[in-house]
Amino acid sequence: MANSSVRLKSGRIVIFWRDAHYWLAVLAGPVAWAALHVLGVSHGSQASSPFVLLLSILVYPCIEEWFFRGTLQPWLRSYAPLVHERFAISGANLVASISFAILHLLQHAPIWAVLVFFPSLIFGWSMERFKTLWAPVSLHVFYNAGFFLVL
Repeated sequence: MANSSVRLKSGRIVIFWRDAHYWLAVLAGPVAWAALHVLGVSHGSQASSPFVLLLSILVYPCIEEWFFRGTLQPWLRSYAPLVHERFAISGANLVASISFAILHLLQHAPIWAVLVFFPSLIFGWSMERFKTLWAPVSLHVFYNAGFFLVL
């Protein structure tokens, strides 16, 4: 994985965990969990054992981020039309996030597959902003921990 800093347009180098935008992305997790809880939405009992919980919180996020943010998204960014951004979301991030949501149809109810699209955009944004897999992996692990332990 690349180093954990990024040179912003201002020329300043920022380590991702020292960037306010990263912490806003972290805070989006508990806000989403609270909203889902208030709405009475639950994922069901998908993590049926400690082993499955470990896979869901630590292993799968690393594998998914390596593929979607470390491999697919950079490959997609090599195509000029997918580099352009709207609201800090590149076309490559959008396509990778749609692919991420489609993959989740294999293991989740359709509504959950659709809902993972939004955190996926955040993971992709963090990869593009910080140029390191550590940022999306840490967010994904945190989001999954809340998803499986809180809801």
